[in-house]
Amino acid sequence: MHFPDYPFTPQRFAVRPGIELSYLDEGPRDGEVVVMLHGNPSWSFYWRHLVLGLRDRYRCIVPDHVGMGLSDKPDDAPQAQPRYDYTLQSRIDDLDALLKHLGIDGPLTLAVHDWGGMIGFGWALRDPARVKRLVITNTAAFPLPSSKRFPLRLAMGRDSRFGGWLIRRFNLFARGAARFGTVRRLPKDVRAAYADVYDGWTNAISTLRFMQDIPLHPGDRGMALVEDSAKVLPGYADRPAFIGWGLRDFVFDRHFLDGFRAALPNAEVHAYADASHYALEDKHEEMVPLIRAFLERNPLG
Repeated sequence: MHFPDYPFTPQRFAVRPGIELSYLDEGPRDGEVVVMLHGNPSWSFYWRHLVLGLRDRYRCIVPDHVGMGLSDKPDDAPQAQPRYDYTLQSRIDDLDALLKHLGIDGPLTLAVHDWGGMIGFGWALRDPARVKRLVITNTAAFPLPSSKRFPLRLAMGRDSRFGGWLIRRFNLFARGAARFGTVRRLPKDVRAAYADVYDGWTNAISTLRFMQDIPLHPGDRGMALVEDSAKVLPGYADRPAFIGWGLRDFVFDRHFLDGFRAALPNAEVHAYADASHYALEDKHEEMVPLIRAFLERNPLG
C-alpha cells in the first residue's frame, strides 16, 4: 500500500503472545518524548504531519492500536488463537507494555485524538505526574456530556447487529470517516490510506469493536475508567495544554470542547470553524507549527 506523506519505517513489538503491535519511534533517542495516540477508525497515519514537524528534535512514539493500521488484527471469538479482547483496558495495557519495552519511564507529552484521549488519560491514571504537557484534538476524557445526544451514526454500529455487519462487510466506518471526517476534500490516495488498511471482514474488526465499547451507561464496560479519568482531568490544569479543535465534528463537538475548557482553563485553545473530526488533516499547515511553538515555549526540563 502507498501511504502519502508517511516516509516512516514502522517497527513491531509482540505486545501479547502471538499479537504484534506496529508503532513509529521517530526522532532522537534523547529527545523529549511525545506519545501520539490515535482513535477509531484512523491509525498512526493521522499523526504523520506532526511527526514530520517534530522528529528533528522530539522523540515521537506513535502506536497503531491492536486491530488498527498496520498492527495485527486478531479475532476475539472464544476459540480464537491468538485471541484479543477489544476493550479500553486492553488498549491501556498495550500502551503501558510498549512504553516499558522502549524503556520510556520518565516525563512525556501526551497527544491524543478520538479514542486516544480515553486511552491516554486512562493510562495516565497510573501516574499522572509523568504527563507534563498535553496536546488535545477532538477527543474525550469524560463521559458523554448530558447536553449532547449520542449520534445515530455511532449507535448504528454500537447497538445494531445489522449495522455492525454492514460496517465489517463493507468497511463503512473507515470509508465514511475518510470522506466525511474533514472539511477539505482529501486526495484519493489519502482517503485510501485511511480506509484500505481495514478492507475485509477480518481487517475491519476493531473499527466495530471500538464502537461497541463506547461507554454510555453505568455498568458499561469501560465506564469506571472514563469516570475516573473525568475526576482526575482538572488536576492537569497546572500543566501546559494545547487544544486544537475542529468545530464541524459531529461527535466531538462544542460540548466536548467546553468540557476540556472547563477542566483546563489555562489551555491554549485553537478552535476552527472550518475543520472537522480529522482536525490535523484540515489544519496541519497551521496546527503543526503552533504545536511545535507550544512545546518549545514549555520545555520539560
